This record gives sequence, structure tokens and C-alpha cells, in this order.
Amino acid sequence: MYRNGVDFAVVMATAERPKMAFLLDEILFETYGQGPSPSKDFYQLVITQKEVIWRWWKISIRGVFRGTPPGEIKQSHIEFVEDTTFQKQLDVVFGPKSLEYTLSLCRGHFEYLVRLPDQLLLNILSYLPLQDIGHISQTSSRFRKLCNSDEFWKKTMLSYFDVITEDMELLVKAMGWKKLFMFYYSQEHECNVTCLTENKPNPAASP
Repeated sequence: MYRNGVDFAVVMATAERPKMAFLLDEILFETYGQGPSPSKDFYQLVITQKEVIWRWWKISIRGVFRGTPPGEIKQSHIEFVEDTTFQKQLDVVFGPKSLEYTLSLCRGHFEYLVRLPDQLLLNILSYLPLQDIGHISQTSSRFRKLCNSDEFWKKTMLSYFDVITEDMELLVKAMGWKKLFMFYYSQEHECNVTCLTENKPNPAASP
């Protein structure tokens, strides 16, 4: 929606942003690379909470460009969304996916979940069914690491079993929390817990 030539959705997203800004780093996205052939110029794109920053360095064997200082353009998110010339330049250098992601950030479409600290994510994960953990662990390398961490499986162990016995404490040193949980859970429920956490059919359930 546009009002007076301005993308109203971007204005509203910018106004709402302070409520969730504490979850965001100052730099939301950063990339750099060489321009398309035959250019040798080097470019950097930085998206902060307030600006789109575009920097470039002239790389040439021609003496006329020697000593040329780097260039820089800074625009607000609203200005970038309205500047199709700038968008085309970004598209040429970094491609349509980077342009699409930059526009998404400038319009206030942040991935807040992946920006949460590990401890908060672990607490959230601890409330989910084991079947969901299998799906979430496949969405990114960060979630795979969290879903397989000792800290997560210790929390899971404590939520399923009232007490961690001395025998469990001894076994965890050799097996780790995930394998220990699988062992006790499978004993209690007579099933293969790996099927739940790795999103695979349970052989025990086959006729």
C-alpha cells in the first residue's frame, strides 16, 4: 500500500520495530564479493537496523583508477525500498536472492525465532513433543546442533523422569544424555525412540 509515494507497510514495520529490537543485532545481514565479469571491483552490502549500506572499491590495472577512494551509499530502509536503481545494482552484483532478502528485511520481515539466544530456544524446545524435535532438527544447522546437544537431552531426561539416579549419572559419562534418554525411554515404552527423533518409521510398529 502506498501513500504519497511511500510504501506504507514499510513505515508501519519501522514504527513497530522498537518493540522487538532487543532481539536483533545491530547488523542484520552482511555480504561481500566481486562484481560480475569483466569487472574486478569489490562490493560490500551491510543491512543494519536502520540503514542499507553499499560500499565499493575500484580494482583496476589502469593508472587512472589508482588511489581512487572507496565509495559508499547509505539509505534508510524506506529509501531503499523506493530506489529501484539501487535495487537493480544490488541484483546485478549479488543476485536476486540477496535482493529479495534485503527487501524483506527493509519491510520489517525479520526471522525473530532464529535470533533468539540458545538458552531461550532450548527452553522452548523442551516443551515440544519428541516427534517435532525430529522435524525441527532438519531445518538448519543451528537447530540440529541444539536438538542434539547434551543440554537439551538432559532437560528432556529430567522432564520424563522424576529423579536422575546414581546409575544414570554413571551411564551418562559413557553414553551422553541423548543415548541415555533413548535407552530408558525405549525400556519404559517398548519402542524405538530414534524413530521419534529422526522422523523415521518405527520398526516395532510394523505388522
